[in-house]
Amino acid sequence: MFESITTNLTEAIGSIARGRLTESNIREGVKKVRQALLEADVNYDVAKRFTDAVAEQAVGDRVLKAVKPAEQIVGIVHEQLVQLMGPTNVEIPLRRGDLTILMMTGLQGAGKTTTCGKLAQRLKKDGLEVMLVAADLQRPAAIEQLQTLGQQIGVPVHAGAPGGNPVETCLEGRKAAKKADADVLILDTAGRLHVDDELMKQLERIDNRLAPHQVYFVCDAMTGQDAVNSAKAFNDALELDGVVLTKMDGDTRGGAALSIRAVTGVPIKFIGVGETLDGLDTFEPERMAGRILGMGDVVGLVRQAQDSLDADVMADTQKRMQEGNFTLDDFLKAMDQMKKLGSMKSIMKLIPGMGQLSAMLDQ
Repeated sequence: MFESITTNLTEAIGSIARGRLTESNIREGVKKVRQALLEADVNYDVAKRFTDAVAEQAVGDRVLKAVKPAEQIVGIVHEQLVQLMGPTNVEIPLRRGDLTILMMTGLQGAGKTTTCGKLAQRLKKDGLEVMLVAADLQRPAAIEQLQTLGQQIGVPVHAGAPGGNPVETCLEGRKAAKKADADVLILDTAGRLHVDDELMKQLERIDNRLAPHQVYFVCDAMTGQDAVNSAKAFNDALELDGVVLTKMDGDTRGGAALSIRAVTGVPIKFIGVGETLDGLDTFEPERMAGRILGMGDVVGLVRQAQDSLDADVMADTQKRMQEGNFTLDDFLKAMDQMKKLGSMKSIMKLIPGMGQLSAMLDQ
């Protein structure tokens, strides 16, 4: 995630900090920062506003007279990245004692149906009763996929007949959810290969008839500016409450994550970071800015460990080490646990100060 922009930004910031700082070399370095953003497929206007804000702060007395100007420059860039991507509220406003309806929208192939399953699993872990509605009736495969996901996570799925009326299917799903005393109803609406009038009219009808409490747009982060443009089109039609960026683990540029809030005004709520149903993470600008600048993400590492490691096995291993009974079998068990966290390179990227060292593993 963000490998390209991290490398280019690090080099650009390094060129500013080398030698004695002057207003001219700061402005020259900021141009390199802008170029790094553009190469990461960040919207041009967003990149320009960002670097103008960085330059305005960087040429002030705070940096030019600082004891450690390099750290000041990094701090300013980090601060501006956080402002660019945030603020955002990742909480879903649930209607306690009543049914909360979440409407998921997106283009075909963005991972919308899978995201519905991931979100349902996340809410179920929070102790909520969830029901899914398969309202993408143009594609029988989408209905079958959602039913399979529902079985995997133990969540009921209300599905309409292929080729049927998606609005009626959603209304029937709401009735079934209320009858089952569900807390949250997630609507998996139709997708298309591109934005068209027929799709938007269908989504608007669902929006008008069911009045969902939150409308989310699911988009593929790897499509860069296309993801931003699609989000803007959906927001114009539906007034989105949030965006879910999928395939973030495969996106080395980061242009969509850096542009989407500034262009659309819609906050990023969640990011998809894997194929498993646990691979849905909250989007927190401070953490993302740290990762983009190679400063690590300790919170992300802790959460990853909590989700991946067996607490009982780790506690037993720690106890045996303290008692002096640690054997080769215990060592192998510990290594098996560590493998669940991923590669050493991916772990190092989350540890502050280890980002550049992880890059050496590719050399």
